[in-house]
Amino acid sequence: MSSDDLGTVAALQDPVRRAVYDYVASQGHEVGRNEAAEAVGVQRTLAAFHLDKLVEVGLLESGFKRLTDRSGPGSGRPAKVYRRAPGEWQVNVPARDYRTMARALAEAVDLLGGDEQAERAARRAGAGLAAPGEDLGEVLRRRGYEPYEEDGRLRLRNCPFHLLAEEHPLLVCSMNLALCQGMLEGLGEEGATARLDPRPGECCVAFSKEHL
Repeated sequence: MSSDDLGTVAALQDPVRRAVYDYVASQGHEVGRNEAAEAVGVQRTLAAFHLDKLVEVGLLESGFKRLTDRSGPGSGRPAKVYRRAPGEWQVNVPARDYRTMARALAEAVDLLGGDEQAERAARRAGAGLAAPGEDLGEVLRRRGYEPYEEDGRLRLRNCPFHLLAEEHPLLVCSMNLALCQGMLEGLGEEGATARLDPRPGECCVAFSKEHL
């Protein structure tokens, strides 16, 4: 844990700011000030204050774009918009460093050619994360996947293993798929499927919606 991480996470202590952040982070598009204000039920000026504070601490990024299809004279200036920043922050008290060990273990699996054993272990772990009758979306939310529905599928906006997936994509994505398949087994969802369907900036796994 660094003092910078602690300060960044502490910025979410204010309930309105947390609500603003949660809304922006849950959207698949850039969010303007008016949209954020309406979503959390506050005045535009207050929403703008919190949005800019979140940019200041690094939790959001900002830019400018036109929010309507109008162009040319009279179309107005581009609006300030916000999106979730790509970084990640962790706070552990006392300090813990699971990331370094996970990197070392992933490298060992690659070197030893243990992909199949790793996938079987991930599938067993996934089955233990869900109980029969639970809602898949809620299970995924608890694990940080940020699920959302689109075109008959349940997609995952966040990859909880993003750092490792960047360094060992084949291993981590195959283990992640096995983990998700294990969750379906734990839920008893025989008709549902999890498959690799990568999309930039999101998790590589998507679920069919059948029976979900």
